[in-house]
Amino acid sequence: MKRYIKLLMISLLPFLFSCKKDKHSMGEVLDKSEIKFSVLQDLKADAGGNTVILKNMTPGTLPMWDYGTGTSTKMTDTVRFAFAGDYVVRFSVATGGRVVKLDSVVVKVTQDNLNYVNDPLWTALTGGVGKEMEWVLDTEAKFFNGPMYFYGTNIGWLKAGGPWKDGAVQTGCYGSDCWVWEAGLGDTYPNNMTQGNYGSMTFSLKGAAVFKAVKPMENIGSQTGTYFLNVAGKILTINNATILRGYKPAKNGITGISNWTNYKILSLDENTMQLGVLRDKDVDGEGPAMIVYNFLTKTFSENYVPPVTGPDEGFDPTFKAGELLSMLSGTGTAGRLWKIDAEGNPIDWIAKGKGWTKSHNDSRDWGWNNALDVVAKDSWILFSRIGGLKYTRNQHGVVSSGTFTINEQTNEVTLNGELLIQFPGSFITPVKNTFKVVKAFPGKVESKGIWFGTDYNVEKDEWFAFHYIL
Repeated sequence: MKRYIKLLMISLLPFLFSCKKDKHSMGEVLDKSEIKFSVLQDLKADAGGNTVILKNMTPGTLPMWDYGTGTSTKMTDTVRFAFAGDYVVRFSVATGGRVVKLDSVVVKVTQDNLNYVNDPLWTALTGGVGKEMEWVLDTEAKFFNGPMYFYGTNIGWLKAGGPWKDGAVQTGCYGSDCWVWEAGLGDTYPNNMTQGNYGSMTFSLKGAAVFKAVKPMENIGSQTGTYFLNVAGKILTINNATILRGYKPAKNGITGISNWTNYKILSLDENTMQLGVLRDKDVDGEGPAMIVYNFLTKTFSENYVPPVTGPDEGFDPTFKAGELLSMLSGTGTAGRLWKIDAEGNPIDWIAKGKGWTKSHNDSRDWGWNNALDVVAKDSWILFSRIGGLKYTRNQHGVVSSGTFTINEQTNEVTLNGELLIQFPGSFITPVKNTFKVVKAFPGKVESKGIWFGTDYNVEKDEWFAFHYIL
């Protein structure tokens, strides 16, 4: 069976070479007869000819290989075909600002070599040799927060990588543009993805690496192509088809993404998968970003049982009369001085009894940063009950004082004339002088602190809260 793929169009840019002039230069257009290349099967590596060496032997030209299961622009490259069959290798070069196409070469592979698809990632994607796996988008947030996330352009395989640009060590970062917005259902539907049935996609290893998709949101009843999984590079290539997708900013939508052939694999196991594409065109004036689609196997999705969990410990606390005041100010004459837990877990979004952050790094995913660290380091608030309910507030070296009141029915504290800690220019800055104690631990305040909710979202039943410690 012959397998074909359309050749990717590659934009040609001026090429500069600092080395001495070769026989051929990019300034001249070479005739087809002057271009030398070879496609050789390494029969020592595979008796069936599965290993094929591609070599461009024409200096000063940019090679463009299309070998059916993928593409390459290397001068010399080695590809391996797992399954027997006839493969068409198409070769073109960029020369003198033009593209010259050469005659195709048919590679005949006579035996299967399933070692090339016998890897845990191949098995996770397909179910294994001779099997296939069906995948769906996580549109109901069964495992992920939603079907689509936004990442920095240098985010990749999440189980490896180096430090993020803010200095916090995180896996998944492979450059300077590392950030994460794990958009939830409320952020994704209907703002970034239209609600609806996105269909399913299937990766098969039944005699060949075949991709199939049913995509009702794109009015595509059936789509078939081939695919290849680069295990080392964590890249999934799909030819003549695309993954389940959706993206609808006001301007370009999915057309703001040039490459729907190669996908970064951010995570992949037997139940879940994250595939990223680069948003490289202008979308509503926003810069480049990695658009990541979150998938579940259809089996996992259909059999998903939500975990049985109660509300977060300490959420929506019930206090005895006077207990909240004693927690804030203590029972002695000195009062109690509170600071944001900047080195631990400074902020959280507490929705329907459940919080999300557990560490300093988690807080950074939701908006905390180095500038806020600096302000929080030298800021505090002191609550005292001597001579009335009084507070003293140090805002990054500027000290002020006043009185406060407590509403024991609603667990609300009001600073008369003042606001909690301020972060100029940051969206998390409190704008009201009344805040709510949304999470607390009577009898354990010394070790666990207290959470002050400063902003409430009615639709999500969600509080944005600061974690204060003694």
